[in-house]
Amino acid sequence: MHLFWEHGYEATSLAQLREAMGGISSASFYAAFQSKEALFREAVALYREQHGACLGPLFDPAATPRDAIEHALRGSVDMQTDGGHPLGCLVCSSAASCSPEAAEVRGFVAAIRHGNHVAIRSCVDRAAQDGSLPSGHDNEALAAMFNGFLMGISAQARDGVARSTLQGSVSEIMRLWPVGA
Repeated sequence: MHLFWEHGYEATSLAQLREAMGGISSASFYAAFQSKEALFREAVALYREQHGACLGPLFDPAATPRDAIEHALRGSVDMQTDGGHPLGCLVCSSAASCSPEAAEVRGFVAAIRHGNHVAIRSCVDRAAQDGSLPSGHDNEALAAMFNGFLMGISAQARDGVARSTLQGSVSEIMRLWPVGA
């Protein structure tokens, strides 16, 4: 998981993967995982379970919509700037640009990112329905703004932007949440 996270899907070689697994043979690698892509999908599933849990508030219908988005953004900043693993987000950076041969991998992570966008949009829609977001706003545009910010955390974390700065930016973007009636 860390190799894909740090280097990306295509740049991570089978030799690196086999070495990280104790120097297993190619035959053992293929017997265990069938392909590099299958291993990548398993790594992404593990990542989402462990590190991607910071986005859990987006999928919690009991959380208020604004709080769900803010907690997900703050948790994402904390996770992506944690020096105990590669910086940034595996889902955002590991296959953002791939060759045509890896189009399925690119589509796989794009679908995950789309699911996060849908969860943010659901929060925005719930806020519009419960009145905590006043009418007259473009819900899709608000969802795209927060989702774009979420994905942008990855690049900034990889570039070394301080956690405190990124947390401050979460405070600033949350000021853009329109106040309801």
